[in-house]
Amino acid sequence: MNDNRPNDAGDAGESSRGVGRRDFLKGLGLSTALGLSGAGVADQFTQLSGIERVDGEDYIGNYPYRDWEDFYREKWDWDSVARSTHGVNCTGSCSWNVYVKNGQVWREEQAADYPEINDELPSSNPRGCQKGACYTDYVNAEQRIKYPLRRTGQRGEGKWERISWEEALTEIAEKVIEEVQQGNYDAISGFTPIPAMSPISFASGSRLISLIGGVVHSFYDWYSDLPPGEPITWGTQTDNAESADWYNADYIIAWGSNINVTRIPDAKFFLEAAYKGTKRVGIFTDYSQTAIHCDDWLSPEAGTDAALALGMARTIVEEDLYDEAHLKEQSDMPLLVREDTGKFLRVADVPALSTDGDPGKVFVMVDQQGDLRNAPGSLGNRDGQHDESASIELDFDPQLAVEGSVDLAGGGSAQVRTVWSHVVDELSQYTPDAINEITNVGAETHQEIAREFAQADRGKIIHGKGVNDWYHNDLGNRAIQLLVTLTGHIGRQGTGFDHYVGQEKIWTYHGWRELSYPTENVRAVPTTLWTYYHGDILGNIEPETRERIQTAIERGWMPIYPKEREDGARPDPSVFFCWRGNYFNQSKGGIAIENVLWPKLDLIVDINFRMDSTALYSDIVLPAASHYEKYDLNMTDMHSYVHPFTPAIEPLGGSKTDWEIFRLLAEKIQEIACERDLEPVSDREFDRDIDLTTLHDDYVRNQLDDEPNALVEDRAACEYILDHSEETNPEEGDGRITFDDTVEQPRRFLAAGDHWTSPLEEDQPYVPWKRYVQQKNPWPTFTGRQQYYIDHDWFLELGEEVPTFKDPEVLQQPEQYPLRYNTPHGRWSIHSTWRDNEHMLRLQRGEPIVYLHPDDAEERGIEDGDTVRIYNDLDEIEVGVKIYPSAQPGVAKLYFAWERFQFPSRGNFNTLVGMYMKPTQLVQYPEDTGEHLSFRPNYWGPTGVNSDVRVDVELVEAASGDEGQDATAAPDETENVVPETPADDETGPITEDGTATETEPTPTDTAGSLDVELADGGSPGADGRKPGDAVDDRTGGKSQ
Repeated sequence: MNDNRPNDAGDAGESSRGVGRRDFLKGLGLSTALGLSGAGVADQFTQLSGIERVDGEDYIGNYPYRDWEDFYREKWDWDSVARSTHGVNCTGSCSWNVYVKNGQVWREEQAADYPEINDELPSSNPRGCQKGACYTDYVNAEQRIKYPLRRTGQRGEGKWERISWEEALTEIAEKVIEEVQQGNYDAISGFTPIPAMSPISFASGSRLISLIGGVVHSFYDWYSDLPPGEPITWGTQTDNAESADWYNADYIIAWGSNINVTRIPDAKFFLEAAYKGTKRVGIFTDYSQTAIHCDDWLSPEAGTDAALALGMARTIVEEDLYDEAHLKEQSDMPLLVREDTGKFLRVADVPALSTDGDPGKVFVMVDQQGDLRNAPGSLGNRDGQHDESASIELDFDPQLAVEGSVDLAGGGSAQVRTVWSHVVDELSQYTPDAINEITNVGAETHQEIAREFAQADRGKIIHGKGVNDWYHNDLGNRAIQLLVTLTGHIGRQGTGFDHYVGQEKIWTYHGWRELSYPTENVRAVPTTLWTYYHGDILGNIEPETRERIQTAIERGWMPIYPKEREDGARPDPSVFFCWRGNYFNQSKGGIAIENVLWPKLDLIVDINFRMDSTALYSDIVLPAASHYEKYDLNMTDMHSYVHPFTPAIEPLGGSKTDWEIFRLLAEKIQEIACERDLEPVSDREFDRDIDLTTLHDDYVRNQLDDEPNALVEDRAACEYILDHSEETNPEEGDGRITFDDTVEQPRRFLAAGDHWTSPLEEDQPYVPWKRYVQQKNPWPTFTGRQQYYIDHDWFLELGEEVPTFKDPEVLQQPEQYPLRYNTPHGRWSIHSTWRDNEHMLRLQRGEPIVYLHPDDAEERGIEDGDTVRIYNDLDEIEVGVKIYPSAQPGVAKLYFAWERFQFPSRGNFNTLVGMYMKPTQLVQYPEDTGEHLSFRPNYWGPTGVNSDVRVDVELVEAASGDEGQDATAAPDETENVVPETPADDETGPITEDGTATETEPTPTDTAGSLDVELADGGSPGADGRKPGDAVDDRTGGKSQ
């Protein structure tokens, strides 16, 4: 075939064929995109000369211009390839190849080289989603932060000056030193989520904050990702099967988990299970993107999941479909409970029994002969929660249903019943008709699903955020967990209750923990309580709940920092670091945070690669390297592989990796401390001194191996984690995974450490709970069993000792605010990342929209595409409308995480959402020692609540301003602003002598943001609210 391309030495326009590259592209209408100009561009295509019809096979050789082929080929040409991934708050953990050309990231492509687990499972390759496929856009985006910035106006006003790294680090260091030397080290705190997505970046700030005596924040509970039912019932932090195990199930219920939207890389295992006959049931309020792939779809009323689960449990019990042997050995159902106190009967209560352990923590069963027997595996026979030297294996057959009387050690007797009897009594009220009335699910429908699930060989429940965002999420969890316990669908391949929301822990736990927290003791705080307390919401709630929260703090069940001082005063928090997260944008109770908490903070530092809402409301913003510019590790509980970040290019502009930023800050603090010859500060709470003159030396020291300067570089920190983790360097065997190994190919872990509940088998997907179900070790609960009866005083007083149903806790104004407000995760972003990405905005409507059922829209005179006001007595926002027939009537759904600057007012999707804390999630259990339940970051703590909210919606033109806030406020009072970050080639505001001068920002048309002008004066008010305004009720809303 002839190749009559123009001579490469000259421009294609010089070709004898008469049509050049420039004219060709103009003719295609690409002149604007490629920077071409000229008159008559629109007519060029029709005026191309040299085109002639050719008969025969040599038509390609007669094309007038062929360099377009090179133009296309060059897209697939590159100078280098790096393996990397995306460190976002996502459980995908997808390995990508990143292609570089002329020193710039050109594109990314799924690596697709995960080793397969076995030949019977669908392939693990490839993994990825549409967000990861366009991360390149962020590397050079307008919103990319490339130099340190300091706020010059009010927080959120959008006025910044560019400063040098030396100036930024010095200013931060001076404030940190001041607080530490004054003994206010516990007023310094740092928030960052999800270590598994980039553990080196997580550890970078956590390490520094721990060394200076500061406070680290929890995240899993704060995001309402933590399912409190798991620590309550199973005594463990969340554990679940990797997604490949879905294929092993023959019956799957996707319960509030919209897999096709929120688990895109893993959805194939759910979808392909149908090919082997697996039945799939979807339980969603709306006809979701996952429901369309299910065999059956149930649509309970929002917030009634616990009732539906208890109705199904009633069917299983009434029709004798439960696994009796499993219940007797693995659960607390045979344990006796005293009727007079509501407490478990203990060996200490009865003279007929004795034990070598603690008789007050050993429980009692009744065998088939009617004799009292010690329950094996009770906490009183174990050395702490996780002692597995005992066994729960039974050498007798206990009775499940017992009611009778026992003689007490102190004289007299007490009536007793088993937990089973209590549970059966509770289930009796959830009749098919009652379930239909509560949930609107058909009476026969839910019974049939219950029968099928119980009779399946391997049943699995995939549990999601649709259940977990409610005030009574613990009751929803416990009720759904009851289904897998009743049926024995737990601790085997293809079974279980798998909760996939956020990511609670990390495979390489021990190495990560030692890197993140080099001190023996760590100050940690439940972020929900910290925000609630310092947002001054505590003083504005109903007295009973306030008293319980105060009791939990006073008894030390839940910590709050700063601690009270000797004079009884408690300082306000003063310094707040945020990195790898968007705390300000994602916070519930946003009005209280902006108006009460934020003004208490003297210094807010955000470390970020883009200008998000938290950065916009910070004092100093430090430019972080993008995901393609650093070394780190990446893993997830959705699969059992580890793979790396590696730098495809150097950090752009003046940006630096998180590890380098915090290391340089430690260096600057040490430098100043040494210059001033500062004395160590004695830690009031822990037996240690805080010595700032050795801070950097301690930061880069490998404490475990006592190697100085071993951790200067982030790649060395990667090796540190891999070296000190059972999963990558197990004690048994000679296998080891190095960082170079992960660069070559994702590596499957070699073992599962002691923070997992099953061994990792070479040819099977990871499945939890085998250590208890198959190996008969005690569950890490008070009773040593799956525990459905909690005899804590607060559970008893609130009627929640066994799983039950309570109406959703909402703002009780259904007449004024008739719509439930729901803010689920969407498919076009990972939390707020990619919310401002042009490609993702084009896949939707490009702006925040609320989804309404046609009936709700018609009732309000609303049509598709209208602009409406969503409001309640907390706030209001303006958004577009999409009419959504798949929605449940009575629900206003707005996919979450839109940035504040994407709304016309200073509010966002979350300013309509108040803050709530449920007292049962603040307890310590047992009350005196807390082995079963006590605060540990991301294991047990109060969850944030997102769904117990009511609103109404109206056309903007119809707004009267009587309810909520005034929708007609002047633009200069409500507009959000977006700063323009200084360009790479700007010499100012850094002058030749290195001093900083103020730069007045100009409007920026960032994708998804508003084109607004910045105010000349102070910060615009938050819908009329100002710091110091009174707030009322638990939401922190403005007093009316």
